[in-house]
Amino acid sequence: MKVLLAFLANTAANFIIGLVVAKYLGPEEYGRFALAFSIAVVVQTALFDWLRLAATRFYSERVRENEPVVRATLDAAFGVVLFLLAVSTALFAFFGPTLDFDGALILLALVTAAVNGLFDYSTALVRARFDDRLYGRLIFAKNLLSLALICGGAFLFHSAAVALGASIASLFGSIVSARASLADVDARPRAARLLTAQALMAYSAPIVAANLLYQAIPLASRSSAASVYDFAETGHFALAYDLGMRAVMAFGSALDVLLFQIAVATHEAHGEDRGKEQLARNMSLVVAFLAPACVGLWMVMPSVEQIIVPAQFRGPFGHYLRLLLPGLFAMGLISFGLNPVFQIAKRTAPLIVAALVAVVSGVTLVLVLPWGTDASNLALAQGGAYLAALAATLYFAARTAPVWPRLSDLAAALAATLGMAAALWPLRDMAPGVVTLAAQIIVGAGVYGALTLLFDTAGLRALALTWARALAARE
Repeated sequence: MKVLLAFLANTAANFIIGLVVAKYLGPEEYGRFALAFSIAVVVQTALFDWLRLAATRFYSERVRENEPVVRATLDAAFGVVLFLLAVSTALFAFFGPTLDFDGALILLALVTAAVNGLFDYSTALVRARFDDRLYGRLIFAKNLLSLALICGGAFLFHSAAVALGASIASLFGSIVSARASLADVDARPRAARLLTAQALMAYSAPIVAANLLYQAIPLASRSSAASVYDFAETGHFALAYDLGMRAVMAFGSALDVLLFQIAVATHEAHGEDRGKEQLARNMSLVVAFLAPACVGLWMVMPSVEQIIVPAQFRGPFGHYLRLLLPGLFAMGLISFGLNPVFQIAKRTAPLIVAALVAVVSGVTLVLVLPWGTDASNLALAQGGAYLAALAATLYFAARTAPVWPRLSDLAAALAATLGMAAALWPLRDMAPGVVTLAAQIIVGAGVYGALTLLFDTAGLRALALTWARALAARE
């Protein structure tokens, strides 16, 4: 539970930072920042994300004590990748071609990729050990430094480069603050093994390849918006995608922090059949949380835009986010509901094919949809690409003979979501603002919660009653 609270605090801090940066950079400079950050995400995914994935799947307290070769190999691999990135960056800086985009921002993006990769790898190790206290320390330090440095830098300098530099400093500072607790005494460099690294990479490579293709889609969209329109339009489009994706990923990741490790532990302790049953329940929970979150965000959009979105971004923000939401829901379901089916089974190659389907679908939609005065066609193409990927992932998941969620749980989640939407519909004509949003949240959450308990979706009623009894016993 402490891990979950820390994760939610991190999500809230990221929302605040994103909004403050957008406000003080403005659409044009935020467009540059968003494009540079997309480059960082693509590089991080390509080079460092396999370490996070391998740590999440194969590292644990038991492994830490009995198999130090795993941690030693992961640490050595990070060092090798970092060295290769540094050499490649130096060669590009001196001998690379001249690009239209700011070279300093590209270099900062590469450093951001490395430091963010180190941070994600470190938190994955801590999560795999279920070390709630250390995870909380890392997140707290990162958020405190980020709020001070990134927000302060954006406020004082209105510069994308300064915001990226501040992001690097905050991530690195949080890791340094916990470096002693992150170390494994027995995981010395000489214990690293090439065969172990190859096995870890073989597991992670398909997932990384798929994630890389998915991350290339928003990068291509932002590049196209900047090329066809300008950086201001890129900023409008990017903020809608960034905040929308963070909202969807927040709900999904908050569950994944607990559910994936539980599924791994169940699989190891009780065998494949019990592991599949846990995955099926996890899918039900993901749907039960993501569906009302996306529908609810759609319905409260005017108030959200009025209250939290900087004035320079209002209008385009709501327009783009509405176009993107179905695709964002699809990505949440893929990432947290379906991908674990392949990860637990250690058969992750189909994920690449599903991502390729997304890329081909996105390109096709860009070619088919007409260009207008804004980037609406890019938003529709991006959302359509993710929906195509969901269909492909479902097809490949079905071929692994999984245990699917009970139809009654899925139907209950859908019914509760529709009931919530029906309850919110009469409030749509209220003037956007704090009072309207508070009323919508109370009504929507109350109706959905009541219907979820009534239908006992995915066993949540029993879980809620157990939690209530435990809370009453403490008092």
